[in-house]
Amino acid sequence: MGKTKFQKLKILYIMQMLMENTDEEHAISTADIIKGLKAQGIEAERKSVYDDIEMLKLFGLDILSRRSEPKGYYIASRDFELPELKLLVDAVQSSKFITEKKSRELINKIEKLAGHFEAKELQSQVVVSNRIKTMNESIYYNVDKIHSAISSDSKIRYKYCEWTINKKLEPKKNGGYYTVSPWVLTWDDENYYLIAYDDESRQIRHYRVDKMLGIEITKEMREGSEQFGKFDIASFSKSTFGMFAGNESELEIYFENKFIGVVMDRFGKEAIIHKNDDSSFTATVKVNVSAQFYGWLTGLGKGVKILSPSGEAQKYAEYINNVASQYAADN
Repeated sequence: MGKTKFQKLKILYIMQMLMENTDEEHAISTADIIKGLKAQGIEAERKSVYDDIEMLKLFGLDILSRRSEPKGYYIASRDFELPELKLLVDAVQSSKFITEKKSRELINKIEKLAGHFEAKELQSQVVVSNRIKTMNESIYYNVDKIHSAISSDSKIRYKYCEWTINKKLEPKKNGGYYTVSPWVLTWDDENYYLIAYDDESRQIRHYRVDKMLGIEITKEMREGSEQFGKFDIASFSKSTFGMFAGNESELEIYFENKFIGVVMDRFGKEAIIHKNDDSSFTATVKVNVSAQFYGWLTGLGKGVKILSPSGEAQKYAEYINNVASQYAADN
């Protein structure tokens, strides 16, 4: 066999052919492997191919051979199974905080974790166009900077933006900087949020990562360790509706039995449930009371009622009356 300068790459090319072109339904023969190597300028004999495949098995690749048609070698299992890759693709394409361009780049990389034939199945379910996506391409790098700041125990500063009536993101505080101590990144309500200790208010606050502009890692050490030592991100996510801030209150809410699934999905098993009778129950839950919470409650319609505290029930009644008054005036 003639030696070439590419000979040392032979086993790598064999691995590439197996990873890209085979699965349980598609095998590659020794003859096809030799043909593929020749296209790369590498001469090979059957025995050397057998030896290389044995080495790849020892290396950890799950390579099996099939004697029935289609005969040959194939990769029997991979680090990621096809259903797992489909799950990752779904997560990427449905995430509002990832831009359409970055979604396509990530999905292309995920496809490379599958073989050529399985990648076609992934492509068939990709629908990114016309989804509501963030227009802030820098979010990908914002997340990386925030993680770096958390790892280095450093504060960050940035400009925080809001939408204007002209459909533009403009910095708040007349372009002034926010300085915060970053502690947790969380994905909620289809957006990425930073939960941080705010220097100015001396409180725990949350910020949409796609609305953060020009993040800089400062040389100041983080603050708020005492507050975050008591912070429960799971409880925070359950009690905060649409990530809108509000005053936390423990509410007793009456529900008809048909809403038990809604309550469990929203508050989990930690919600205290008391059966009233065969048709209703009372749930005791902690909620950050806000307009978003009222909207969630109103969306359930009749069969739901705040029982206590009476003050919170009164505030909700006033909220509903104020909304209804707009339509009453029109009529």
